[in-house]
Amino acid sequence: MIPEPLLRVHEWISQPWPWYVAGPMIALIMFILLFFGKEFGISANFRVMCAADGADQFADFFKFDWQSQGWNLLVAVGAMFGGYIAAHYFTPADGHIAHVSAATVNSLRQLGMTYEPGQVPLMPEWYCWLSLFTWRGWLILAGGGFLVGFGARYAGGCTSGHAISGMSALQLGSLYAVIGFFLGGLFMTYLIFPLIF
Repeated sequence: MIPEPLLRVHEWISQPWPWYVAGPMIALIMFILLFFGKEFGISANFRVMCAADGADQFADFFKFDWQSQGWNLLVAVGAMFGGYIAAHYFTPADGHIAHVSAATVNSLRQLGMTYEPGQVPLMPEWYCWLSLFTWRGWLILAGGGFLVGFGARYAGGCTSGHAISGMSALQLGSLYAVIGFFLGGLFMTYLIFPLIF
């Protein structure tokens, strides 16, 4: 039997948290990272993992002190485990993890995706391993994955690295990258995506 105070804490943690709580928490983390001279970015962990596995023997790009980036790899692992714990143990009582607007639901339906409020995960039915055996699935999953990886490498970082860390450090290049991310997303959403579906 779980004590009543713990149940109340669990219910409080499980509720959807507003932007004015999440935003300052992100700002606090960024302040701490900048104070210690660190830069945050998830895609940088792929380089760290490759370097740790000996890729420096094949390419100069991986010749760096990857052990100094171990903290960033720990952040990525923590994000994965934190997401798993939140999804399995801190689901809101109403079951709605993501509150999706009616306009977004209508847009998804117009693209042929079935979505009902409260559905988890928010993914279309073609987003699965079997889709790799269809041209559309291969194009979206494998082609899209390649473009995301190429884009992150070409831009010198991913959305979290540029939009959160780089812009917090007032880096002009990060502002350009974020503008490019948004323009690419709009181009994909309104021009390419409807052609595919």
